[in-house]
Amino acid sequence: NKKKYYIYQLDIKILNIGCIILTLIAALISFIFYPNYLINLLDKYSYIVILIVYLIYMMLHEILHSIAYVIYGGNFKKIVYGICLEKGVFYCLCKQNINKNNILHSLLYPLIWIGFATYIIAIIYKLPLLLTLSIFNIGGCIGDILMFMFIYKLDKNIEFSEYDNPISFGIYTNKDITKEKHFGLNYIETKNTLERNDYKKIKVTKPSIIIIVILIVLGIVTSI
Repeated sequence: NKKKYYIYQLDIKILNIGCIILTLIAALISFIFYPNYLINLLDKYSYIVILIVYLIYMMLHEILHSIAYVIYGGNFKKIVYGICLEKGVFYCLCKQNINKNNILHSLLYPLIWIGFATYIIAIIYKLPLLLTLSIFNIGGCIGDILMFMFIYKLDKNIEFSEYDNPISFGIYTNKDITKEKHFGLNYIETKNTLERNDYKKIKVTKPSIIIIVILIVLGIVTSI
């Protein structure tokens, strides 16, 4: 059979619900081991500081994806970064076909290194800001987790591909996987080729800029 691209898209509603649930679970566990965590956080840091550091942390999340892409065989020239807050995402796209091993590692890198690892360190050393960042990062990894679970069960010879939509991806294979249902992912269509426009290395949408400016202004006002 001829290889084709099977396009899947993340379900934003399920992602938002899953993000909230994961965030709450991580937060509740943190209160067990670090009861004064929230009080210490609010005593030491203002809203604007937390917001700015959080935005930087989310960028680090995407940088870790790209590091894994390159380590496991991806071409750095094919990687682009962006912020698309109207769709609720920061993103790193590797706009080329990569193997299953590569994408599985890339999906897990942020969860392991700035999710679980930093979460444990923050609890041990009582670091409230790092703990907060870790909690939100764990929640924000829901899309990565759902994609990992889906791709893991597919044939080892499949190829993964990203293109111009930050919440969609293609699975390149000669097997019909349209019946491979998975929670949080919707099958969209099958294509013979994927269109990949030449994105800037870093792209921030206009709505994202507006949202970020509003949040920063609100943070400054509330900190006065």
